[in-house]
Amino acid sequence: MWLFLVLVVVPIVEIGLFIQLGGFLGLWTTLGIVVLTALIGSALLRAQGLSTLEELRRSAETGQNPAEPLANGALILVAGLLLLTPGFFTDSIGFLLMVPPIRVLLIRFIAARAQMKFYAAAANSQQAPDIIDGEYEIVDDEPPNDGSKGDSGWTKRP
Repeated sequence: MWLFLVLVVVPIVEIGLFIQLGGFLGLWTTLGIVVLTALIGSALLRAQGLSTLEELRRSAETGQNPAEPLANGALILVAGLLLLTPGFFTDSIGFLLMVPPIRVLLIRFIAARAQMKFYAAAANSQQAPDIIDGEYEIVDDEPPNDGSKGDSGWTKRP
């Protein structure tokens, strides 16, 4: 269904917007706006992409979870692709994705949906979880003080 929307509905919306805005603004103004948004989009992609890479590097150095910088980077990449694609609708979505608070909301929404699907799939599965019950005892690893070398498990004591 999503593939249908992307491949059929989005181009139809773009064509309609080009016809309407092109008739209102004129050919050269419309083409100028398309080129200008591509230039602005590539500049934003470079600036925000570099800052996200720096954030990812910092999280890797400090041992923090890199999921948020990776998700931000992925959305910035999608935004850049949308901004480089000619069209007013895709440019609007691309510019929205360049706004950090909107990316945070979208990441939270996607994460919540992914967790719900994961829990639903786990609840629907009929398999019992792999739980292994066992007992343990603490074994002292220090060698005995009686002068012997101890029992490594590979040799028998005389």
